[in-house]
Amino acid sequence: MKKWLFPILLALPVLGLSQEHFIGISTSNRTGILNTNLNPAELVNLSKKYEVNINGLSVNVSNNIISMSDLNSDTDFEDMIFKSGKSVNMNIDAEILFPGFAMKWNKWGFGLSTKGNVKFVLVDVDPNLGQALFNTSDITQTGTALINNKNNQRFNGISWGEVGLSAARNLFENDQHRISAGLTFKILFPGSYSNAGVDAFNGTIVSQYDAANPSNSNAYLTDTQAALNFAYSGDLSNSFTNQSDYTKSIFGKIGGVGTDIGFNYQWKDPNNAKKYKINAGLAFKNMGSMSFSDTKNASNSYKLNIPQGQFLDLNDFSNLESLRDVEQVLINSGYLITENKNNDFNVKLPATFSIYSDFKVYGKFFVTGHLQQKMSNNEGNNQVTAQNNFSIIPRICWNYFETFIPYSQNEVSGSNFGFGFRVGGFYLASSSLITALSNDAKQFDLNFGFRWGFL
Repeated sequence: MKKWLFPILLALPVLGLSQEHFIGISTSNRTGILNTNLNPAELVNLSKKYEVNINGLSVNVSNNIISMSDLNSDTDFEDMIFKSGKSVNMNIDAEILFPGFAMKWNKWGFGLSTKGNVKFVLVDVDPNLGQALFNTSDITQTGTALINNKNNQRFNGISWGEVGLSAARNLFENDQHRISAGLTFKILFPGSYSNAGVDAFNGTIVSQYDAANPSNSNAYLTDTQAALNFAYSGDLSNSFTNQSDYTKSIFGKIGGVGTDIGFNYQWKDPNNAKKYKINAGLAFKNMGSMSFSDTKNASNSYKLNIPQGQFLDLNDFSNLESLRDVEQVLINSGYLITENKNNDFNVKLPATFSIYSDFKVYGKFFVTGHLQQKMSNNEGNNQVTAQNNFSIIPRICWNYFETFIPYSQNEVSGSNFGFGFRVGGFYLASSSLITALSNDAKQFDLNFGFRWGFL
């Protein structure tokens, strides 16, 4: 088990490499399908009568410990992330846009979108516990470690697909102002899921270090209490170390619904009726849940109790490839008390509230402010995680070319500066490129794609 984290970290960049995806381009005044991904009410503001999305990809890797400069060292990844002394939060997140279509008709706008989502996260993982599980040979040199973590520490992976049906309508419009509302109804296709939750962990790690032969050293848990949850479905029930398990089953069977609701206001540019001076909106996104139903399913809750003077050998978790294996080792130890067992289970979408405004400052120069606030607690075992994010995006816009330098403040990775551009329907951007090049970033993200608008 101790060497599974780094392969997972590499999994998503294989796809092509802010929790809020497509920062910068999703608030472009060249309004298209990406804007409606942020707020369905933007459908009535399409720059062209019709638009076809060809493809799109946004990948984000963020954490609160490791900066880009750390990756140039020879230190093992597990050593860097778990020797910081701070609880570890990490997010690896990809959003894949498949073909879609949008159109305007009179006061209405309509859209059809298809999307894939892949996520792996660590939530509030205690560094001593993380090092004990993933790098036992080093924890054995530290003697005794006392852990008292009241949070629910989570190791969570998920993939799912979406088909979205959107509609928007002008509610009010005159020569100066326009107000619209929109709704996206999502059909969800849960793919695979894995969750290990360790809540209210209170315990002691003791070690026996063999200086002459470190490979014979051991670490043990004793005097330990915690509430545990193991849930898995689909390909992630077999292994959480195989990169392809996170991507090969994004679309499963129909298993849930979700909604986005948005409102938009425009103060029109008096010099050009097709442009605006202010474009503002708010949206409630990802409200809903999905049900994982599979022959491999399980969602089991336990109480862990290791009395003082009794010991659980942490080396028993070495080389395990699935949560089912981890669960079985704990069951065999005799230290688990079963509280609840289920086959099918529900998982809540990462509901967020977004508000944004794009101001025309002068000529071709615009500035956007965007705030995303999560509406759920990431510690819930049945909750897909979200992040709070704030961004300010200055941009220069022409009809066929646009460039922008986003600044974002992320609750996990901190401050980031990026760069992006659009040429026609093609876009390429990162909200952390500049800080990544300076080696200060704890985040790297990249998004690109192509859409075609006509008439």
